[in-house]
Parts: sequence; C-alpha cells; structure tokens
Amino acid sequence: MKLFKPLDYRTYRVSWNCVIKGPCQPPEVEAVRNDIYIEMPFVRGDPLDPVWHGLSQEAREAIASEITEHLTTLRQVPPPAQDLVASAYQNPAHDSRVSNRFFGPCTQREFHPLLRTHLPEDWIRSVLDENTETVHTKQYKTVFTHADLAPRNIMMRNGRLTAIIDWGNAGWYPEYWEYTKMHYKYFAEDWYELIERRLPCYEAGLDAERAVIARYGDDIGTPAVLHREGVTRHREGSKPAKEWLAARAGRPWTDLWSLALANLKIEA
Repeated sequence: MKLFKPLDYRTYRVSWNCVIKGPCQPPEVEAVRNDIYIEMPFVRGDPLDPVWHGLSQEAREAIASEITEHLTTLRQVPPPAQDLVASAYQNPAHDSRVSNRFFGPCTQREFHPLLRTHLPEDWIRSVLDENTETVHTKQYKTVFTHADLAPRNIMMRNGRLTAIIDWGNAGWYPEYWEYTKMHYKYFAEDWYELIERRLPCYEAGLDAERAVIARYGDDIGTPAVLHREGVTRHREGSKPAKEWLAARAGRPWTDLWSLALANLKIEA
C-alpha cells in the first residue's frame, strides 16, 4: 500500500518528514550540497501562487519582507571570483532560460553573447537596441542567485513562508539576473511592486532580456537549424566550456558530472 503520492514526476515523499528528488542536475546538487538524489525535509504548505490572492495586505507585506531578507543574505555570500557565471562549485551552469543544457563556467562577456545567440557586439544596437548594448557590455557584480524565484517555488503555511525550493538554476550570475528571472513568468502585479520596493531593481537588465527574447526566443541553448529572412543558420547550442572539458579529459572521472555529460553525449 502506498502512503504518499509523488509530489511531481521526480519528487517523492518517502516518509512523514522526508522527500527524495532526483535524478537531479549537478548545479542543483551543488547548490544544496548533496548527491545525485536529494534528500530533503518535507515542508508542509502550499506554493505561493494559488494562495496569494487570498492573503491580506499585511500578510503579503510580511512575505515580501521575508523574501527580501533571504535574498539579501544569499547575495552577500562572497563569490569565488568576480566576473563569473557558473554553478555553486564553479562548474557549468544550467538555466531554463537558456535550455536544458549546460554552459560555462564563463565570464559575463561570454555569457551575454550566449543570450543573444552570439550576435556580434557591434551589431547589438542596430539589431536590438542601445539599452541592450549597454547591458551586454557592462561589468556587473557577481552574486549567488536562485534564478527561479517564482511564486510556485515559495512554500507557504498559515500565511508564513516555510521554504524556498527548486534550486536547479542556482549559481553565480550577474547581479541583475535574479531580478530579470523573477519576471520570466508573469505573476500578480502587486507581487512585483512589493518586491521592488525592497530590493535593488534592474529595469535596464529586464528591458534587455525582453528585447533579446522577443528577437530570439528563450530556448537558445538547444541546437537548431534556423531559417530567417531567406538565410539558414545552424545554431550549435550551449555546452560546457572548452577549458572545463579539457581539464577533465583523459581522467577516470566517476563523479556526478561524468553521468550528466554522458547523458548529453558530451565527451570530457
């Protein structure tokens, strides 16, 4: 007899107080410092999105303040290096905005071209706009980022925040990335207003993201053959940095990354 139903297609409640999630991608495992399957305490509650509209204004203010406190603490963690885009342990990153593939570790000057499918820097203004050119050529502070702080990943019980879940996109990113990813899927307008009153806002970064996505879409890391205005272009997609792969080449690795690379048919 089964006591518990699966929470989703790869998250299973195995006791009254414990859930198992997996197989997990390496960046998520690194973010929570665990193994290929993540054992976590079972947190009672509901995601924020279905309960938000039933909360009082006072409760909404309290939740926004708690989120601000947690994000502020997260962003104060010293990075291993500035100008870094990578997983928690400085390995390749993963972000659903790019694709279900890995990229990096890399610098911001390598990350931004990936977002615009390697459009040359001197074409940004004419193909996209001046603001995107400014954002994609600016140097930002590196901070640790959840990168998927949507209300579905904020767990609530009795009007209080109990957990922030799903760290699959977490890693080191430019300081504006948390803000732009919070807007990746639209939620209630007052949610954004409450958060923006408490945290640094990066409207220029958000506008640049919207311009890039409007032009190229949001799955730019998947290999594809593109046809546009009579021109055919082969998009290679994203994969771990050549330097990172070279450092692993020829070694008898049996770690989590070996399994992840094998699943993607990428040779180390």
